[in-house]
Amino acid sequence: MTTQSRTAGPVLLAATILAGLMAGTFFIFACAVMPALARSEDRVFVDVMRDINDVIQNPLFLLAFLGALVLSAVAAWQSRSAPGRWWTWGGCAAYALVVLVTVAVNVPLKDQLASATGSPTAARADFEDTWVAWNAVRAGLSVMASGLLAGALAVRGRR
Repeated sequence: MTTQSRTAGPVLLAATILAGLMAGTFFIFACAVMPALARSEDRVFVDVMRDINDVIQNPLFLLAFLGALVLSAVAAWQSRSAPGRWWTWGGCAAYALVVLVTVAVNVPLKDQLASATGSPTAARADFEDTWVAWNAVRAGLSVMASGLLAGALAVRGRR
């Protein structure tokens, strides 16, 4: 048994868990955090989102966020000739889209909100709807990635 084949299962499992954690993170924002903040006055909304955006940049979050990408890519590479490889490759691709959306849309919006001066009403108007919509996309893609990676685990378990 090669080192690659000994590590393939644990790497795939870890990628699945991390993608699931991220799906849960984006999901809870979509169904609880943002609807609750939608009830807030503009100043409160802007202040709380700025605080969340500051606090979420921590080593544990970054480990899960980037770890899901790295480990799903490693799992995809390790599965390149294995049955069920398309499940792993699909999960990796879906999670790569999560990272792309985050970097291309959500982070620039976060930065724009952080540097906004003037009216909290204007800052919120420039941020909220777009951020909420793209967060829902991230949630859906993360759930898809988790499901595909779990499917790869199921195929692997049947062997």
